[in-house]
Amino acid sequence: MQEALELSVREIKKEDIDLIADYWLTSEPDFLTGMGVDLQKLPTRRDLQKMLSQQIETPYQKKKSYALIWLANGRPVGHSNVNEIEYGNQAKMHLHLWKSDLRQKGMGSELLAKTLPFYFDRLKLVVIWCEPYAKNPAPNRTLASSGFEFVKQYVTTPGSLNFEQEVNRWKLTREKFKVNYK
Repeated sequence: MQEALELSVREIKKEDIDLIADYWLTSEPDFLTGMGVDLQKLPTRRDLQKMLSQQIETPYQKKKSYALIWLANGRPVGHSNVNEIEYGNQAKMHLHLWKSDLRQKGMGSELLAKTLPFYFDRLKLVVIWCEPYAKNPAPNRTLASSGFEFVKQYVTTPGSLNFEQEVNRWKLTREKFKVNYK
């Protein structure tokens, strides 16, 4: 019988920067392309460190991106972040579970439920968008089971690290969040 994991979420700290950089720079290429990453667009470790350090130091109202660390039994196992932030309005969310042995075990929905209050409360968001690669089933299942509304499927380049791809566009409003996550 598998031990139950205590899942929690907290804001990124300086000591998390190298963990996030390691995720992007040491993950298997097939895993990264499977979630829509263009390997040629990956930043250097130094660029990742600089961007994440700036993010930590920037006040909420001025953040361009904002990351949270996912923990299992107090140990970092992933992160979620938002970018394209319009404080008090909207942002685009991303979900990343670093540990392959923890993927596809149903943890995503619980971690997402613990993540959303940070985004809605600290960034005063009205709507959160998420556009995972249509061919990556895990985040799409997590969003569907977490109360996000499917908006459409279309072709785009969803982020600075991605290749052009078919994505599923999902949306969660503050109103629906309040109803679903009381």
